[in-house]
Amino acid sequence: QVQLVESGGGLVQAGGSLRLSCAASGRTFSYYKMGWFRQAPGKEREFVAAISWSGDSTYYADSVKGRFTISRANAKNTVYLQMSSLKPEDTAVYYCAAGRVTGWLSRTSVDDYTYWGQGTQVTVSS
Repeated sequence: QVQLVESGGGLVQAGGSLRLSCAASGRTFSYYKMGWFRQAPGKEREFVAAISWSGDSTYYADSVKGRFTISRANAKNTVYLQMSSLKPEDTAVYYCAAGRVTGWLSRTSVDDYTYWGQGTQVTVSS
């Protein structure tokens, strides 16, 4: 069982930056690939970024590539999402997720993750 708690969301102007954190409980955090997803009002939850168990591999949605960076600190049971050059279309509730049932190549679907946080709101004003 893994419990996830996101933090760091807020209101920021377009072009600004935010860093989201996701703190995980449990001693097996390093066994899980971690992902960030987001969901805007009226839209489906969409993949943003993923990081492998060790942190050696990362993968991004095209919409955030070059602007967002995912990282993890296994010693702290924490995964981060550094967001820069934010745009109004980045406005959404951001969720972190943990998965280990499927391998690293299965990383962009909500079905690839077992545990989810409660989400943190990110609002980007124009």
